[in-house]
Amino acid sequence: MRWRTSVQASDARAVEVVVKATGFFSSEEVLVAVELVDETLTHGDASGYDFVFADAPGGEGKLLGYTCYGPIPATESSYDLYWIAVSPDHQGRGLGANLIRESERLASMAGATQMFVETSGRNQYRPTRSFYERMGYTTAAVLQDFYAPGDDKVIYVRKL
Repeated sequence: MRWRTSVQASDARAVEVVVKATGFFSSEEVLVAVELVDETLTHGDASGYDFVFADAPGGEGKLLGYTCYGPIPATESSYDLYWIAVSPDHQGRGLGANLIRESERLASMAGATQMFVETSGRNQYRPTRSFYERMGYTTAAVLQDFYAPGDDKVIYVRKL
């Protein structure tokens, strides 16, 4: 596996493929994931989004997983983990944990003291919530019926 933080034009399509393949995200959410890549390609550092990409070894160019994170506007040292997605055929092998830890390391080097992440409260997302908890994140808030009736927003935080 090869790590990289620079965004390439081909990443928009690669992110779309990985995010869709997880089966967790709506078509609108997939568009948002791609939009963040495009925003970064257009505006660079001014976009406020940083990425960690895990590419297949051997120069195959296949994206295995990625994160998107960045500083929360109007805060001194709080960061959001906006996206983490791992191709289904590479899940359960520690790639997600490595991606999140590398994102935290880079955010910390940039001055972050805490990382926030949000996810759905639906049963489908129980493994996602368990993953964040295993990674040392604690529940900071639950906003009931945020996404839709019966679909809470669960906000996690981890001190870096």
